[in-house]
Amino acid sequence: MNKPRILFFGYSEVGHTCLDFLLDRGDNVIGLITHEDQAGENIWFKTPASVAIQHGVPVFTPDSVNTREWIARIATMRPNLILSVYYRHLIAPSVLAIPVLGAFNIHGSLLPKYRGRTPINWAVIHGETRLGMTLHRMVKRADAGAIVDQEGVEIGPLDTAEQAFRKVLPCARAVLARQIDRLLAGTATETPQDDSQATYFGGRTPDDGRIDWTRSSAEIINLIRAVTDPYPGAFTEYGGARFMVWWAEPAPGLTGQPGSILSADPWVIATGDGALRLVRAEWRGVPSPAPGPGTLL
Repeated sequence: MNKPRILFFGYSEVGHTCLDFLLDRGDNVIGLITHEDQAGENIWFKTPASVAIQHGVPVFTPDSVNTREWIARIATMRPNLILSVYYRHLIAPSVLAIPVLGAFNIHGSLLPKYRGRTPINWAVIHGETRLGMTLHRMVKRADAGAIVDQEGVEIGPLDTAEQAFRKVLPCARAVLARQIDRLLAGTATETPQDDSQATYFGGRTPDDGRIDWTRSSAEIINLIRAVTDPYPGAFTEYGGARFMVWWAEPAPGLTGQPGSILSADPWVIATGDGALRLVRAEWRGVPSPAPGPGTLL
C-alpha cells in the first residue's frame, strides 16, 4: 500500500526538527517548499533544507506558491496532506484545498493567543510565563483554523527569546508525534478556536527594538530579553549614535526623569518607575556631545 504523500512547507529550526522527525519515521515527504535565507539576516538556527537534501527530498524556493503556475504545479504533485511548519508566507485557499487529507500548520504559540509573526518574541515582550506550540488546520485567515493539539512549557522571567525558543522547540515535535498518524488517516479531532480570545501581532523589524524609557523597568527588561542577541537588540539614540542595550537589571532605590543618565560607570538609566543598570551595552558610533550624568536619552 502506498504511503500518503506529504508536501512540507517549512523554515526555521522548528521546520528542521519536524521534517527530520517525519523522514526518520519513513514518511513519504514528496517535497519541501521553503525560503532562501535572507541576505543580512542572522541565520542562527537550523533550517529544513539540509535535512531534505540529505534524504533526497526535492527542495523548492518559490517567491510565492499562490501564482497560477505554482498552484498547478502543486496539484500535479498530488499531495495527500500539506504540513506547514514556520513557513513565512500565507498559503492561498486554492492551494490548501488540493490535498484530500487537508492542510495543517504548527504555530509557535498557544492559540488563539499570539496569532501572526514572531509569536515567541511577542510573548516575551508581554511577559508571558507559559509558551507553546499549536497544531491547527490551515484556513484563509492566518493561524485561525481549528486546533488539533497543543503543548506548552513554562519559561522563566529572565529567559531571553532564544532561550524561550529552545524550551518551546520540543513542543512542536511532541504535538506532531502525537497526531501525525491521525492526520495521515484523516481521523484527527479538531476544536474550533475561540476568536474572542484571539490576539494578533505582525512581524518585527530592527527598529522595533527602540526603548521607550517612560515605560516601567519590567516592560523595558521584557523588550531587551525579547530582542537581545541573536536578534538585532534593543537600543536608544543620542548625539547621532545608537546605544545598544543587550542586557539590564533593576537598580533598586534610584529614580529620575525617564531616560536620564543617573550614572555612566556603570550605566544607570531612569525609567518610568525606577531605574535600570545596563549590564551589557555598547555605542555604535561616537555620540556628540559625550553623554554623562544628567543627560537625557
